[in-house]
Amino acid sequence: MNRKEPANASASELEEIPEQYRLSTYTYDLPRELIAQRPAEIRDQSRLLVLNRRTGELLHRVFRDLPELLRPSDILVINQTKVIPASLICRKPSGGRVELLVVDPAAGDPDKDAPASRVCLVKSSKPLRPGTRISMEDGPELLCKEFVAPGRVRMLFPETTEDRFLAFLERHGRPPLPAYIGADSRDQDLDRRRYQTIYGRVAGSVAAPTAGLHFTDKLIEELEEIGITIARIVLHVGPGTFMPVRTQDVRLHSIEAEYFDISEHTAACVSRGHKEGRRVIAVGTTSTRALETATSETGDVRGQRGKTDLFIIPGYRFKIVRGIVTNFHLPESTLLMLTCALGGTQRVMTAYHTAVNQRYRFYSYGDACLIID
Repeated sequence: MNRKEPANASASELEEIPEQYRLSTYTYDLPRELIAQRPAEIRDQSRLLVLNRRTGELLHRVFRDLPELLRPSDILVINQTKVIPASLICRKPSGGRVELLVVDPAAGDPDKDAPASRVCLVKSSKPLRPGTRISMEDGPELLCKEFVAPGRVRMLFPETTEDRFLAFLERHGRPPLPAYIGADSRDQDLDRRRYQTIYGRVAGSVAAPTAGLHFTDKLIEELEEIGITIARIVLHVGPGTFMPVRTQDVRLHSIEAEYFDISEHTAACVSRGHKEGRRVIAVGTTSTRALETATSETGDVRGQRGKTDLFIIPGYRFKIVRGIVTNFHLPESTLLMLTCALGGTQRVMTAYHTAVNQRYRFYSYGDACLIID
């Protein structure tokens, strides 16, 4: 839970918050037409804005140019999580629409043959009450077991078991696209292919690590051919990453923990490269948070699996990550704050204003940004 600011906080008290911690620092105006509704026709033909975090210099390139922009000694860390179609459309007995998002779809015990039960985010005209039965559009019936928290309920999926739940979602679920992609733009076949990285292997996310959407097999091969090391980790993206910040002092915000897994092999590879002076460049905020969580103050990455609630904001001292490939994030989001922590708040916000003026495409299906030193 977030620690709340006093309800009667005065304007003068809010002004005492250092600028780098004010929520208003991380806002910008974005014309609605710049919110990408569909992916680029070819993954690696998205535009790429390059920001030098030391000098503030900006370059306008194409993602396909990445081999020219990186050094052969660089270590590129990618997130191999795979998006699960965890969005479900249901109807109440009255006919009212209910939208569910399974919060942690891969959390069940694969050895259990009991009916599956999961916490879901729920969106409906009226709250679901325990005992309410709702029907999915293609037939299966679900039962609301209990209220968990505002906007969250535990649902029982009697049509399937714990060990078959992911297969159930593959059959009946939809890609969990963010709300800013309009219904008219959604194409399930396209979204199942494109709201997924080409290297996703481990099922568990309810949102795509969108920085990775621009890579193709050919591009990765070319990066490896010039000497760049591709290191692989897993962080399952949960809905908490995208929850809005509701405190004017961003230091009072907290994010929900997300599962990550860094193998001993990857940890040793990244640690060794870091000590050799090679740049560690994270593909996405997810890879960044996992790496920084697993790295000691001396720069040693530990192979480990667990959960991280690391919230990176300006003032954070990075232990291992020196660059990031990332998309353009929502105003006042935790993802934008992390980007500012690495690239410098003023420089990143200037880059965002430039991207707006240059008509870059924003958010999940939008263009990319490379921040390096």
